[in-house]
Amino acid sequence: MQEISRTMAAPIRPPRPNPGPPSRPRTAPALPRALAAVLLLGAAAGLTGCVGAAVGAGATVGVAAMDDRGVQGVARDAGLATRVRGKWLNYDLETGDTLAVDGSVKVYNRRAMLTGTVKTEDIRAKAVRLTWEVEGIEEVINELAVGDTSLSDAAIDSWISAQLTTKLTFDKDVQAINYIIETENGVVYLLGAAQSQAELDRVLGHARGISRVREVVSHIRIKTPEAPEKPAATDTPKKAS
Repeated sequence: MQEISRTMAAPIRPPRPNPGPPSRPRTAPALPRALAAVLLLGAAAGLTGCVGAAVGAGATVGVAAMDDRGVQGVARDAGLATRVRGKWLNYDLETGDTLAVDGSVKVYNRRAMLTGTVKTEDIRAKAVRLTWEVEGIEEVINELAVGDTSLSDAAIDSWISAQLTTKLTFDKDVQAINYIIETENGVVYLLGAAQSQAELDRVLGHARGISRVREVVSHIRIKTPEAPEKPAATDTPKKAS
């Protein structure tokens, strides 16, 4: 009876509607969360911008110094590639084509490697001609394909390149910094310099062992061993007879 009196004294609430089966908790969309993370990192970077810029610049120079081309060679090749892309972009602005978007250019020791898929054979030829117009380019390696530019799977190609970069980086017998990797439609293109045939074989083996790789195309040059310097010849005095 005591329990009943408490129930009768309690205020009467309207009955709740039947909520139905429990629904799964709603989760925040992945994109906003990713954007929030980026904004958070950006804010943190802004607080230490001066220090980060100094450290980043120092790290970049340090990495470039380890490259066989040296700091000046790396900067030179980067400048050549930028000038080629600039010519491609001007061509697109004049014609309405998308060469600068569909094609890619990498330069190593003044050797320009063109990859990607363009719409027509004329655009492919134009890309080569524009590349040769850049002063300082000594070789153009044309790996541009002609076809439907929408068929390439950029996500898979990026994954393949990342996998190979990781394998080379953690291989103590490979100087990974001397290799440029480009992947297009499952075909891996390599540009750079190998210290030896044995090192190149290891790089090719790593590339061929990655899933979804259809072919490996190597434009790697093997470094020629430097000949040891010969001692300077000295004149021996003749004995008097």
